[in-house]
Amino acid sequence: MPETDNVVDPRTPPAAVRPTRRRVLVTGAGAAVLLGLAGRARAAAAPAPLPLGAPAAPPAPAPADLAPYASYWFPDSLPSGTPGPGIVWRSLSRWTPESDPDLAHNTSTVPLAERFTPVPANRDARAGQARIASLVSFGPTAQNPSQGSPTADHYALTHWAYIDELVFWGGSAGEGIVLAPNAPVVDAAHRNGVRVLGDVFLPPVAYGGDLRWTRDLVRRDSLGRFPIADKLVQVARSHGFDGWFVNAETDGGDSALATRMREFLRALRAAGEPHGLRITWYDAMNSTGRVGWQGALNTLNQEFFEDRAGTVSDTMFVDFRWTPRTLAASGTLADRLGRSRHDLWAAVDTESRGWDSVVDWDAIVPRGRDHVVSYGFYRPEWTRNHLTDRSPGAFHRADDRFWTGESLDPARPAPGARWRAPATAVADRSTVTGLPFACSFNTGHGLRWYEEGRVVSDTPWNHLGLQDRLPGRRWAVDTAGARPSVTLDFANAWRGGSSLLVEGAPTAPVVIGLHATRLPLTHGAVLELVHATGPEPGAAEITVEVGVAVREPSGPGEPVPYTWLPAATRDSGQGWRTTRAGLASLAGRTAYGLAVRITALGRKPVVWRIGAVSVRDETRTRRPAPPTAPVVDASSRHDGRAWLRLSWRAAAGPGGRPRHYEVWRVLPDGTRRFLGGTCGTALYLPAVPRAGLERAAAFEVRAVDELYAVSEAARTTLVW
Repeated sequence: MPETDNVVDPRTPPAAVRPTRRRVLVTGAGAAVLLGLAGRARAAAAPAPLPLGAPAAPPAPAPADLAPYASYWFPDSLPSGTPGPGIVWRSLSRWTPESDPDLAHNTSTVPLAERFTPVPANRDARAGQARIASLVSFGPTAQNPSQGSPTADHYALTHWAYIDELVFWGGSAGEGIVLAPNAPVVDAAHRNGVRVLGDVFLPPVAYGGDLRWTRDLVRRDSLGRFPIADKLVQVARSHGFDGWFVNAETDGGDSALATRMREFLRALRAAGEPHGLRITWYDAMNSTGRVGWQGALNTLNQEFFEDRAGTVSDTMFVDFRWTPRTLAASGTLADRLGRSRHDLWAAVDTESRGWDSVVDWDAIVPRGRDHVVSYGFYRPEWTRNHLTDRSPGAFHRADDRFWTGESLDPARPAPGARWRAPATAVADRSTVTGLPFACSFNTGHGLRWYEEGRVVSDTPWNHLGLQDRLPGRRWAVDTAGARPSVTLDFANAWRGGSSLLVEGAPTAPVVIGLHATRLPLTHGAVLELVHATGPEPGAAEITVEVGVAVREPSGPGEPVPYTWLPAATRDSGQGWRTTRAGLASLAGRTAYGLAVRITALGRKPVVWRIGAVSVRDETRTRRPAPPTAPVVDASSRHDGRAWLRLSWRAAAGPGGRPRHYEVWRVLPDGTRRFLGGTCGTALYLPAVPRAGLERAAAFEVRAVDELYAVSEAARTTLVW
């Protein structure tokens, strides 16, 4: 993906054009060595889980052979030489699910949720037009943890409401060029209705690319089949993701190779289509077989998108060289081919400058007329990477600004802003369509883990699969007075790692919109809100009301017509309260939105947190069935600590599929400590400390349902 905006003639060798966008990715074997060493250093320095209040122990080296990592391969032949430390060269042609020891740790289990489009909060946001793809590098190609890690410094993407497709970006000539997304990313995306694609990256020659890898990818067998296409479908199905982003940037081919690539794409799409798999093609190789980035859909690359026989790829990522003229022509050509112009992603580079990137937005999503094409962000994780303070709170403040805009309110955008935030152009979407529903405002990372307001682990963590379905609109606030700030907060929580913090000195009642929903309400339906004032000294007392919208706004940007409900509040412990409202009076209707309204009593500043919101039918509550047969599959012990792989059998019972599973350590005095969770049935536990002279470490595995009710425990032990 080169920097220049000048279109390169595909028949001219692009020797003077050097792609420079992969600053964070490994680019060649030498850099891969450095990345591998850095990965080992991070693993060795990661804080170990200790009993709460126990003194810190010196770091112990982590046995590298037990930690599972996201999968990566070469299509067939491997590079010459020797891989760097921490890197394993693998051939996809020889991979099978049965022989993959990490597959249980890399398998997504959350199905792709159906989405709906509520009436947009912003007057200029459009439904049914431009969509957004996001190309994200969540970590290095090698040693990218399969199931999170003990640090809160992570790109914990939460603005799924505006994303249509996520590409698990990465790859390098020194590590591997076919990447399967790790399970937490896919689980979080699927919970929010977003498809996730793996990455096939054929690197530029300047970055170690070798044309033999392209030829390996598109090789036919003796029966005329494409074996690597079949492997890619097998990988996506066994890992649980949704297709492939194919990026052929290795130059030196010819028209015969281009024809073979098109036939390969057609075979890949045909094999994957029955399983719902998709292909996105990147505008690099064209019909000459050479790499010539067009910045457009045109006659030189259209055969990789649509040919005379029909669809070749589902979408195309149009290179950064686009201009208003080439995007307009691209949309016209897509129309003529019988394809949606919104199947074209116009590349928007945010890797270096984020919201300060110079983008001709009117060429993509003009405000006064129909959108021209869709667009794709390249490396929006800038919102984390550019920060000096990379604490979770600082990251989410930056990420909210990127997706919502400088005003931090999608309904009230900042006037004259150069950055056209997604919330001001693209309608948000939601998957909150059925009971029961709950959200504890858990972002998928945190400084500690809370359970009913109590700290049950003080180890920083990240695992996107544990993330909640958060409100899509950050943050829709309506008040006639001073607007308080609304942010995700990590200093206190009801459950998980975070809560929603409202701070300020409001001078009038404040309505905070939460989730857009399509919830069918029953006679037994109840709405509950867990919340807390303070504990900061001097915080004002407030009155709290809960609201449900039983009809939609009259149009984009119009207020949501909430019905405010009588509710009762009780103490829930640890400074938290629960406000509960019965919804029997609304039975038979649909809830289109949830909100809270607060009124400050007196002139003191407000410091108020929402710990959880839920809607459920009280007549249909049932505890989830427990998992069975937990077992330690492998372990290694060193200096009073153990590294182990734990697995169990999925819970099966009338309670339905669990939301996720949690693993706890039971200490000799009977106290329990949270170690981690996953949506699958296997978890790697690093550096578990021995408690005194205990003879065996005891572990409990529980299933957790959508309301965070937990099952009975399944137990296993590790003998020291």
